[in-house]
Amino acid sequence: MSRRWLSAALYALSLVVGVVALAMPFLQRVGAGDSALPANQTPLLSVVLVSLCLAVLLVELQGQAAGAKTVAALGILVATAATLRFIEVAIPGPGGFSPIFAPIILGGYVFGPRFGFLLGAMTMLVSGIITAGVGPWLPYQMFTAGWVGLSAGWLPHLKQTRLEVAMLVLFGALWGFLFGAIMNLYTWPLLAGDPGQTWTPGAGAADALRRYLAFYLATSLLWDTVAAAGNALLLAGLGRPTLRALARFRDRLQFEVRAA
Repeated sequence: MSRRWLSAALYALSLVVGVVALAMPFLQRVGAGDSALPANQTPLLSVVLVSLCLAVLLVELQGQAAGAKTVAALGILVATAATLRFIEVAIPGPGGFSPIFAPIILGGYVFGPRFGFLLGAMTMLVSGIITAGVGPWLPYQMFTAGWVGLSAGWLPHLKQTRLEVAMLVLFGALWGFLFGAIMNLYTWPLLAGDPGQTWTPGAGAADALRRYLAFYLATSLLWDTVAAAGNALLLAGLGRPTLRALARFRDRLQFEVRAA
């Protein structure tokens, strides 16, 4: 029981750190165009998040007979998603389309929210390293992708396969918009431009939300629509066979040997 509570506390801490990191620009009085704040945060956030992921792995796997196989499954899925991102960088798709979110969603859905969080966060870390995508945006990508896998694990498991795939398609489309909207938050308060679309220090929450909505509609909606459509198409086309394959592998990890 103590191990379970410690694991839950680590996940809760990672959630709090991510939310605070994304909200930090709103809490600082910085001028438009000042990019020093997120750049200075990046090394600390990266170390904290990677440390949390390693701590979660150690806690989750203690006392589990299938611990090594769970790590192997996580490693295979991280490598698969990271390879897809490498292909994406080599051959860019249209708009915000990215093939990496389908395996994160499916892995989190089949193996559970905690596995999904690790899958999303580690996928962004590994793929960022192999594609030279390391920058001030990386820890924010890790947090947000981790939340994609985490929330996928909270979805209900339906008995009818068609309904299950349809649910995942809608979920993937929703995250196509949410991922872009969340990732915008760490740079939006630091941008200069139309006064009706930029952040103003001291503005109330309602005014900030109105400004951000105007900014999002003008700059990101079309881009994220392509991302949402890409997620939906991949999950609709590959969701059913991938779910069957992952479920078979999961079931093999859950065997238990009992002495006669």
